[in-house]
Amino acid sequence: MLATACWQQMGKMPSPVSGKVERELNHAKMTLDLLIMLRDKTKGNLSPDEEKAIQSTVSNLQLNYADELLKTDNQQTKN
Repeated sequence: MLATACWQQMGKMPSPVSGKVERELNHAKMTLDLLIMLRDKTKGNLSPDEEKAIQSTVSNLQLNYADELLKTDNQQTKN
């Protein structure tokens, strides 16, 4: 659920409420930080499959967040 919220906040998925793609990178960063904290706090208490799932989710979100930041920087540079 947190991962889905992060995808929506990065503008990668439409909001289920409005149906619009909304981009709020500050919110995405907070959600991603929360997921990282949960990953770190649950380390050693998850099954191998659960650890793999949360690590994969966090990694994918981090890569996409970095991509969105680059897009923002490139747009600001052009203007």
